[in-house]
Amino acid sequence: MQLSSLKTATNPFSPTERMPVLFLGHGNPMNALTNNSFTQGFQQMAKTLPKPRAILCISAHWETKGTFVTAMQKPETIHDFGGFPQALFDVQYPAPGSPELALETQKLITSTSIGLSNEWGLDHGCWTVLKFLYPNAEIPIVEMSIDYTKPTSYHYELGKELAALRRKGVLIVGSGNSVHNLQLAAWDKMMLPGYAYEWAHIANEKIKKMILENDHQSLINFDKQGREFQLAVPTPEHYIPMLYTLALREKDEKATVFNDAIVAGSLNMLSIKIDKA
Repeated sequence: MQLSSLKTATNPFSPTERMPVLFLGHGNPMNALTNNSFTQGFQQMAKTLPKPRAILCISAHWETKGTFVTAMQKPETIHDFGGFPQALFDVQYPAPGSPELALETQKLITSTSIGLSNEWGLDHGCWTVLKFLYPNAEIPIVEMSIDYTKPTSYHYELGKELAALRRKGVLIVGSGNSVHNLQLAAWDKMMLPGYAYEWAHIANEKIKKMILENDHQSLINFDKQGREFQLAVPTPEHYIPMLYTLALREKDEKATVFNDAIVAGSLNMLSIKIDKA
């Protein structure tokens, strides 16, 4: 079916109970091949979730000028990295796409135009985590890009416009890392549990406090929170997906953190679930 004809088709997204929202710290792509505390955390979280009709994923690894959503029936598994074992490149996550959800998202957002893309797919920010939540790859997935020309406040407000999808059976997932400084990562200490630079630990504790206290404005203005935040977020693309998740928190909901651990000194796997208190 062509996208144009889908606009006149019966809307498959009829009302449902409100879905939770997730932010998943995806970290090292090798997690996709690993049974560790982080992947176990994803698997345990999956047991608490109602089965979604579809997933909308905002990944740190799809940056564009303007905002786009994937609109193909069969998105490819993108291996957007280098220098890893062949086994990681061999991993496929053949989840279907959802042109219907792409159109629903395009229709829902009114503050900006949303483009439909057939030139992307599921990048590693998406599939390396969702494969642990839904290993059978049976849930349709649409990715939404991050407009790198816009400030954090823009992304937070855009996130709010997605709220109606939660009551249409859509699980919204942000995927990135709240602390992400690859240039300062201590790769030789990757396997040392709990190793963290002091600034990374301070930034993580402040971020968690702001999340739990619903202090979203301070998180939006991360660049005004001091040296620790400047080191934790040297570039915003991994941080922004968290803002999409937090923007969707409603008054009767709470934020729960899990997978809270820093690896290689400067990469935090902190993950968040937003759900009814």
